Amino acid sequence: MGKAPAIAEIIDVRLSRRAALKGIGAGSVFGLFGCSTAATAPAAGGDGSAPLTFAEVGRSSDGTHHVAAGYTAQVLIRQGDPIRRGAPQYRPGRQTGAEQEQQFGTDNDFIAYMPLPRGSSSSTRGLLGVNHENHRALLCFAGVKSLADLTREQCEVQMAAQGHSILEIEKQGNTWRVVEDSPNNRRISANTEIRISGPAAGHPRMRTPSDPSGTRVLGTFNNCAGGVTPWGTILTAEENTQFYFAGNAAQGPEAAARRRYNLTGRPRFYEAWSRYFDRFNMDKEPNEPNRFGWIVEIDPYDPKSTPVKRTALGRAAHECATSALSHDGRVAFYCGDDSRMEYVYKFVTQDRYDASRPEANRDLLDRGTLYVARFEADGRMLWLPLVHGAGPLTAANGFQSQADVVIEARRAADLLGATPMDRPEDVEAQPATGRVYVVLTYNEQRKPEQLNPANPRPNNRFGHIIEIVPPLVNGKPDHTATVCNWGFFLLGGNPADPSHGARYGGPVTETGWLAAPDNVAFDPQGRIWIATDGQDDWAGFNDSLYGAPVSGPGRGVTRAFFTSPRGSEICGPAFTPDGRTLFLGVQHPGDEKGSTFEKPSTRWPDFKDDMPPRSSVLAITRDDGGEIGG
Repeated sequence: MGKAPAIAEIIDVRLSRRAALKGIGAGSVFGLFGCSTAATAPAAGGDGSAPLTFAEVGRSSDGTHHVAAGYTAQVLIRQGDPIRRGAPQYRPGRQTGAEQEQQFGTDNDFIAYMPLPRGSSSSTRGLLGVNHENHRALLCFAGVKSLADLTREQCEVQMAAQGHSILEIEKQGNTWRVVEDSPNNRRISANTEIRISGPAAGHPRMRTPSDPSGTRVLGTFNNCAGGVTPWGTILTAEENTQFYFAGNAAQGPEAAARRRYNLTGRPRFYEAWSRYFDRFNMDKEPNEPNRFGWIVEIDPYDPKSTPVKRTALGRAAHECATSALSHDGRVAFYCGDDSRMEYVYKFVTQDRYDASRPEANRDLLDRGTLYVARFEADGRMLWLPLVHGAGPLTAANGFQSQADVVIEARRAADLLGATPMDRPEDVEAQPATGRVYVVLTYNEQRKPEQLNPANPRPNNRFGHIIEIVPPLVNGKPDHTATVCNWGFFLLGGNPADPSHGARYGGPVTETGWLAAPDNVAFDPQGRIWIATDGQDDWAGFNDSLYGAPVSGPGRGVTRAFFTSPRGSEICGPAFTPDGRTLFLGVQHPGDEKGSTFEKPSTRWPDFKDDMPPRSSVLAITRDDGGEIGG
């Protein structure tokens, strides 16, 4: 599996349908991969064929951001900014944990715009939900030489800086502001009490001395991407939680499970936490790591609500949890496990979404079926059920119940023969067509003998995007289906360099090709917007945001819209319903080798000698008030 000629032939076959897709409108029928046919679903929004008319922004390697001509990028909120009136101002290097709990967190990632009032389509007033993935001690604290030597007070700041922020915002003219006196503004951090639900709740492997019931956990952290539900809640994904736990990982009954989740006992960034807080020491609380790596549901409209870890969606290094309403009212949630050679997952609710009865949707995420993806060379992709008792998921292989299956979702997926992917990050369904886009950032460690149909390049430094096409039932996408079609939407890299193996829908400009795709979003026209994470490593220029049609003549032709400051990545693109504002996260500016609190490689966005670089959320608008992208 993986000889170069065979893989090259697969790529050509998976891309050969592109001509048939160009210019297709809703209701048309097209053949896929030489197998079954599928029809484009009636548009719930734009079908993604509208051209993009902005003038492309150039490449950049400097310390500030750049946006296409005719647009303004407003800094809406920065790490450390107070989230409510009367909260303390940011004191770089001298914060306390209590102060940080009242301030916008660090390393902002996923962004969700939730209109106000609930259920409306307001594009001028809403709630902004923002994830906080990491805390960079070298950039945020003065004099740090070793992450192992952080003080208790510094660890408390780090714990308060991660998780999630909810802010009420409003637009006045063409400018946005945070409503500081809103009762909706709040922080959810590593110190917030969270309920555990679903098949793993209360299981012995989830119990600890501090929580003998196994149903309550303190905190969420390393919150990367996420999603929103049809009933108006936010899903935040816990990603690389292995970086937080110290101890002897090789001892005790959890040793094998820890190894599969890369828990070495030598945490990469947060080794000091275990010195002050027993729950991060596996020798003292061996089950604590099992309580992280989940999807957490937050109701942004109820500031008194308790977040919930929904264990039915499985435990992984979750990058996202995005929803798609299926033909029969059930809801599918797509997730990527963002590690090299890991998998793509889908969860389908057992019960149907009921828009007329909000209370009926409260626990939809506790009952349903979790699946993992296998991509076949013939253009089919199979969703394999991760269900206790089915196939190899039995007591003979160490799975005593569904709780064991979801706690060890990776091992369960191994046994089912899922397809190892090149770091699956965002997975998003296009609202009008129902096609699902799987973003593979890169995998420079894949060897030639490890190639498979869906990951066809060894030493894949540039990443690619796969398109899954579910079948239609009465003209509507069936996101519950276990057999779909798939193909490549694009393969990143420079098409002018044959060694990259890049493929796009047509000619791209010198500034239009991309590397390391990460987060994606769809604007109201249905076009895809692709944020990158790693272009500086693999392409030599700062991370950027690109737009592209997903159908019509421009399908798969990417155009550069925005470039970020050096050392940063771009995260969480999110549009208002009218498409006139794009919220964008700039995460960890200045995070480069040798960059420190005292001498950062950039001081974006303040550019003041007494301020370190700060992760921030931007509100991008068109100067003439029109829709983003044209």
